[in-house]
Amino acid sequence: MNSKNKECLLNFIGFLFLVAQCLSMVEGEVHYYEFVLAEKNFTKLCNTTSKLVVNGSTPGPVIRVHKGDTVYVNVHNQGYYGVTIHWHGVKQPRNPWSDGPEYITQCPIEPGSNFTYEVIFSTEEGTLWWHAHSDWTRAYVHGAIVILPAIGTTYPFPKPDDEDIIILGSLYSGNLKANVDYDLTYGADLPHSIGYTINGEPGDLCPCSKETTYRRVVDHGKTYLLRLVNSVVAADMFFAIAEHNLTIVGMDANYIKPITTSYIMISPGQTMDILLTANQTLGHYYIAARQSWSTIVEITDFDHVNATAIIEYRGNYTIPLSPSFPSTLPTYKDLKAAIRFSNLFRSLASKDHPVNVPLNITTRMYVTLSFSLIDCQNSTCTTLGGGELLATSANNISWSNPVPTDILQAYYRNISGVYTTDFPDQPLYYYNFTADDLPDDIAITDIGSKVKVLNYNEVVEVVFQGANLMSASGTHPMHLHGHSFYVVGSGFGNYNNETDPKTFNLVDPVEVNTFGVPKNGWLAIRFVANNPGVWFWHCHIDRHMTWGMAAVFIVKNGGTAETSIRKPPPHLPPCKVPLESLVQNNDGTDGKENQTIFI
Repeated sequence: MNSKNKECLLNFIGFLFLVAQCLSMVEGEVHYYEFVLAEKNFTKLCNTTSKLVVNGSTPGPVIRVHKGDTVYVNVHNQGYYGVTIHWHGVKQPRNPWSDGPEYITQCPIEPGSNFTYEVIFSTEEGTLWWHAHSDWTRAYVHGAIVILPAIGTTYPFPKPDDEDIIILGSLYSGNLKANVDYDLTYGADLPHSIGYTINGEPGDLCPCSKETTYRRVVDHGKTYLLRLVNSVVAADMFFAIAEHNLTIVGMDANYIKPITTSYIMISPGQTMDILLTANQTLGHYYIAARQSWSTIVEITDFDHVNATAIIEYRGNYTIPLSPSFPSTLPTYKDLKAAIRFSNLFRSLASKDHPVNVPLNITTRMYVTLSFSLIDCQNSTCTTLGGGELLATSANNISWSNPVPTDILQAYYRNISGVYTTDFPDQPLYYYNFTADDLPDDIAITDIGSKVKVLNYNEVVEVVFQGANLMSASGTHPMHLHGHSFYVVGSGFGNYNNETDPKTFNLVDPVEVNTFGVPKNGWLAIRFVANNPGVWFWHCHIDRHMTWGMAAVFIVKNGGTAETSIRKPPPHLPPCKVPLESLVQNNDGTDGKENQTIFI
């Protein structure tokens, strides 16, 4: 080969290398993690209990990626009961098989077995989190997901000097799994937390906790990106740092117009990206969090624990006897502070981070959220005292998981008798939803596995209406799997479909995956059903979700392989499904009919 041909060949090889590099950048990188679920003893609040955790710690490992990357997480279950993992806020395009909610998209990973999740990142950028999605196991099985900007891009704000992850959690006494199982079997009240934590620690205001309090050393004049996650099982949380303002720049892995505030209210499931500038006098300052209580005002025996961590400035100064406590942290029942804060959010809506608010609505739903009662005389449920069982509901349906199989496999393989497609678009009947002293007889609800089927690219508007049945209205942070949604409006009282839409923000509404329906009020959201699959939606206060405030959207395939559910992975956790019920499903994946698959 002459020198000219060699030069041409080398140039061609170089060109192919550059093309490969570009393609790898577009498609993103691939990361691998190993999660080992096992029991471990922890001593908190002077008591030692065994907890199921990942890789020996709670919170668990941090997953770090760039926008558009893919992660494979091999989960080994060495515990004593089945568990699933959910990648909260990750849309998982065409891949509901790895979304994780138990009996919705998969059956549990049984003890002694493993399952590898494929977590596909697409438009998300910022902070999300992962957690168990099996009853209340997420109390200790959770961790943060950090999604950095795509390679070659940067933040839409000055790059911070450093960052930290702050995860709010909750503590329970005894064996939480056993206690939840018992309460659900016999209709007793579900467990209440005995304390809250910051990065797994209650803080030095709590007994036996001073030595383990989480501490963060900062340098004066530097700016830190705090990635805040509320993994608390059943409570909205107020959060503040003594004598420091906080600037929120992101929420649920979407950028927002910066909000400078002296306190935060964050609901279970939500994440926030916050800039903290260390600009105060050298010293020690408390980071503090406490519950925001929105339910029955007369109740006083909720969890009053103030979780704390400490910011310590680097430098030479006299260490104070006690850190400064945030005077701006709202009191437990300061509903006005919670509402005022929730109304601040707007999408960034910039050239690089545009909004695309759906305008031409094709499906409208009006969904009431309430505490309810199940009449056990006409059902299979049991209670300690007989009669009625406390529940929650959406449009008078209290969700029930379709054990022993899951909705996704039943849909994909056309298995009958697992769910019905008659979730109602409207309440069963209308009344003054937010009135006081509503009669208990209208609180009686039905149990069911009812789903709402949506066509591909359906443009959906859902108005969630809080109800005051049993005088138990409260906030309901609603979370939608597989999609993000725009919060176009909210208000108090009963939603008026003639006047309230005139107040909608269709210019820069915040785009999120979890947002709170206000106490005795309503929340309007919009999204495009462009992700084929089975997608759970529910209140992220687990007391409410466990009692039935949940349902499922099934988004049908589009007309092409690129708009259809991917094929299932080869080693899904097995479900107990009769072989004779498995038949061919003509809705197809990858644009083809499915083959009969036996499990």
